[in-house]
Amino acid sequence: MFCVPSTEIGAIMNVTKGGLVLFSANSNSSCMELSKRIAERLGVEMGKVQVYQEPNRETRVQIQESVRGKDVFIIQTVSKDVNTTIMELLIMVYACKTSCAKSIIGVIPYFPYSKQCKMRKRGSIVSKLLASMMCKAGLTHLITMDLHQKEIQGFFNIPVDNLRASPFLLQYIQEEIPDYRNAVIVAKSPASAKRAQSFAERLRLGIAVIHGEAQDAESDMVDGRHSPPTAKNVAAIHPSLEIPMLIPKEKPPITVVGDVGGRIAIIVDDIIDDVDSFLAAAETLKERGAYKIFVMATHGLLSSDAPRLIEESAIDEVVVTNTVPHEIQKLQCPKIKTVDISMILSEAIRRIHNGESMSYLFRNIGLDD
Repeated sequence: MFCVPSTEIGAIMNVTKGGLVLFSANSNSSCMELSKRIAERLGVEMGKVQVYQEPNRETRVQIQESVRGKDVFIIQTVSKDVNTTIMELLIMVYACKTSCAKSIIGVIPYFPYSKQCKMRKRGSIVSKLLASMMCKAGLTHLITMDLHQKEIQGFFNIPVDNLRASPFLLQYIQEEIPDYRNAVIVAKSPASAKRAQSFAERLRLGIAVIHGEAQDAESDMVDGRHSPPTAKNVAAIHPSLEIPMLIPKEKPPITVVGDVGGRIAIIVDDIIDDVDSFLAAAETLKERGAYKIFVMATHGLLSSDAPRLIEESAIDEVVVTNTVPHEIQKLQCPKIKTVDISMILSEAIRRIHNGESMSYLFRNIGLDD
């Protein structure tokens, strides 16, 4: 396990040099809870700024204190109105740049559009576009957490620190699930197997993988390998070319690779948004004999009817971090629990501002984590 001891961080958290300014770029007050927690841990006041929407829905940002020659950290948590959230961030970054800030560091725990990081037929790689916009606006450094694909870091031409929430989730398992030794870590699809393996090896538990579920949106069927589309006119292809056709995939019936009978099943993933796949996985695990089912994810988007569906499902508990605000969803579904990750974000800010190494926060993290 690679949890950062809270006593070690707590002892040094308030030691920051001067010249640090902390802003929240959210106009939505419900999104500012994480910013307040980070400021409290750092022992600083939130910077004075106004972020609001004009009657014509344009975003306006007014910085109300000097940032000249200072390290500015802009914390932006993603609300339901994702596009407004992005514009708030970009405008504030540009405002700090034109106000002669020394450096502008974005603290974006959940990076929006991270699922759109691969080419889809005639679509676009939107996360690459967003990275370019942030850099152009004036961002000099990015702190984020559990990117959907680690390769997204390569879309930026500035330093990116991709922190991990798994130490806090592992700690939750050990402290809040009394009989976790009788648990098995579950990947709801083969694509999640690496994450599940990482959890299982650190907790010294077994692993199970669900295979054969309905094809999801990130499968090979919709990526760039099917673009351009096949020619409708066979005569248009030169007769001397005999290009072999790839055999189409056929999903087998749903199977669980691994024993979950009489065990606690802990499903792990990075994002829980549309919960249909999690509900199907929970039903399958119940049929195979699992007597308790937990779902653990870093980013709890929990869109649409997710709280109601979770409440009515076989899932016993959903554990997510506070990278994305979800207080309303918690009121709708008591099964949703929150793990606070403000500690590691605060320490990352402190270290960057003081010019200290970040390697301490990445101890025991391998290439597959």
